[in-house]
Amino acid sequence: MGKEHNMMNHRYTNFYRVFFLLADLIALNLVFLLIFYRFTNGNGAELKNFTVLNLVSNIIWLISSYICAAYIIYKNINLKLLVKRTGFSYLLFSSALAAFTYFADYRSDAFLVACVIIGVGLFVLVSRLLLTSYVLYTRTNRRFYTNIVIIGCNEIAKSFTSIFYTQQTNVRIQGYFDDHHPDFAGQDYPFLGEIKDCLNFAIHNNISEIYCTLSPAKSPDLYLLAEEAEKHFIRFKFVPDLRKFIDRKVHVDFIEHMPVLSLRSEPMQYATAQIKKRIFDVIMSSVILIFLLSWLLPILAILIKLDSKGPVFFAQKRSGRNNKEFLCIKLRTLKAHNNADGASTQVSQNDDRTTKVGRFLRKTNLDELPQFINVLLGQMSIVGARPHMLKHTIDFSNQEGAYMVRHLSKPGVTGWAQVNGYRGEIRKPSQLRKRIEHDIWYIENWNLQLDVKIICLTVYMTVKGDKNAY
Repeated sequence: MGKEHNMMNHRYTNFYRVFFLLADLIALNLVFLLIFYRFTNGNGAELKNFTVLNLVSNIIWLISSYICAAYIIYKNINLKLLVKRTGFSYLLFSSALAAFTYFADYRSDAFLVACVIIGVGLFVLVSRLLLTSYVLYTRTNRRFYTNIVIIGCNEIAKSFTSIFYTQQTNVRIQGYFDDHHPDFAGQDYPFLGEIKDCLNFAIHNNISEIYCTLSPAKSPDLYLLAEEAEKHFIRFKFVPDLRKFIDRKVHVDFIEHMPVLSLRSEPMQYATAQIKKRIFDVIMSSVILIFLLSWLLPILAILIKLDSKGPVFFAQKRSGRNNKEFLCIKLRTLKAHNNADGASTQVSQNDDRTTKVGRFLRKTNLDELPQFINVLLGQMSIVGARPHMLKHTIDFSNQEGAYMVRHLSKPGVTGWAQVNGYRGEIRKPSQLRKRIEHDIWYIENWNLQLDVKIICLTVYMTVKGDKNAY
């Protein structure tokens, strides 16, 4: 079932991807042509500038839509996700094109570029509204319904039906078939009869798919039923009960025809995702280092030297991806310590080791800024689980069995746990457990939009003030 579902989603993904990508690129170039003939004289210099801007705009749109996964749209379209991805893609495109116009000395064409951004924005808005309208229409029109029935009334069937209900798809569940006549009083869908009645009902009631939650190993006749259903062009699908040997959500992959179950989904394990995240990290950290740290770091260095004796930077061995050690760079916020690796005590509130400038740096997260150097070196990512001291890695892994899972990805300057309030000193086991849960959730649910969200929340919390930052 998983492999067929993936193939089905892949077909629809390719269709939507090609259709909307071509439509958006055609619209972008048409907007350029209309603006060129409407607002310019068409001389050689203007034509050259417009050709460059047009080419750059197409490249920026392709990159921004790829980074934001704007064209990955499955058959059961998630409208909220579609709006989010398209919005992020458009904002990234607009910002990057405006930045190119400014820094590449095309400022004289700023008005025309603004017209392009507005024109493309209007087309994207109208096209996505039309798609949304179409999706909502198909979800409320009986002509587009997919009628299904379920064999077996059990916990798997209940969970299965709730998924269809919450996803608001075109699927309409007509009811259950089961030989054991369980209590159907509490069910949302009617009991339709015994399993032997299923095929006849499906044939005469326009049923497209039959989902079986019973094991064919215990009921071999289900295979015969599946073959008969396909003879009548009714798809028969088995829903296995994986809880018999693993009590959690699993990720299913296929090696040829063999299903392989993983304990968790890891989007960042794929090369395309790693490249996407690395490009984002390099661009963002380079911008921060050039436009922020180039002038802010010397000022902070002077303040640190004036406030207390000791070095400006504090480098300490931390646990990185796959538990590999690396030197994590920070601005020094504590009184100078002879052995950085020996200073393994977590900083607590009103800690007398903290300098005056150090308290300000820690409160505003400015002490973490040099870690963007670690990001450029490939030792860290902008977003990820925060790196801990080596001693704490040993201690925490002994306390919580799932602790080492957070090292499956690169550590981050900020992270999902931090923006949810789980940062700073760990005083009780529940705080460590919650931090681990959030770090693992990030690994299992990563996408670039989530990184952008975490960065924005980090900036917001820094400006607002975080009670756990000390």
